[in-house]
Amino acid sequence: MAHLVNDANFDAEVLGASEPVLVDFWAEWCGPCKAMDPILEDLSASLAGKVKIVKLNVEENVGIVARYNVRAMPTMIVFHKGEPVDARVGAGQSRVQLTKWLDQFAA
Repeated sequence: MAHLVNDANFDAEVLGASEPVLVDFWAEWCGPCKAMDPILEDLSASLAGKVKIVKLNVEENVGIVARYNVRAMPTMIVFHKGEPVDARVGAGQSRVQLTKWLDQFAA
C-alpha cells in the first residue's frame, strides 16, 4: 500500500525526500480516485527506490490542499527536491502512461 501523508508530516515525507515523490490527492467519496488505487499500488512496488508514491486525503488535510491549490480529484503532483515539478488531474491515466510519466523523474 502507498504510504499515507498528512499536514503534519508532508514537509518531511515529501519535500524532504531524497527521491522524487508522487502525491496522490484523493478523497474517500471519489470513485475515480479508487479506480486509480490498483495502478498506483503496482507502481509503488515497481518504482520502489526510484519514485516514492504517497497518498494524501484531501478532506483531512486542508492545509496542504490549499497550499498547492488542489481543486479536483484525483490530482497527482510530482515533487522533486522540495518543489512541485509536474501534475496530472483526473483518472484517465493508464498504468503505461503513468509509468512513462514517472520514468522521466525516476532517480
